[in-house]
Amino acid sequence: QVQMGESGGGLAQPGGSLRFSCAASGFTFGSYAMTGARQAPGKGLEWVSAIYDDVRETFYTNSVKGRFTISRDNAKNMLYLQMYNLKPEDTALYYCGKSSWASPSSNLREYDSWGQGTQVTVSS
Repeated sequence: QVQMGESGGGLAQPGGSLRFSCAASGFTFGSYAMTGARQAPGKGLEWVSAIYDDVRETFYTNSVKGRFTISRDNAKNMLYLQMYNLKPEDTALYYCGKSSWASPSSNLREYDSWGQGTQVTVSS
């Protein structure tokens, strides 16, 4: 069955960096777009970034453009979200998600499986 496990969250100071990793199994990883999403305390799930199945293009929500970089290693079934210049408003539970398609979308309904999440806290 589809499984995804996130790691790499933690505590960072404003301006710091963290790398979020997602290990996937149970499906042909290289055939599907993947996404990173987050849920801040008291808020709904927010789309953050997405990447094509074959890495040809990446997409970001405006608030993280220029600060976050999404990547994937299809040989290792791994998704990564490198986060730089972190801000307190980036504090959230971060999830990886598997698309139903090869092309990514900012529409969270197009993602059919999610990991359990990893906490990212940005605070001085």
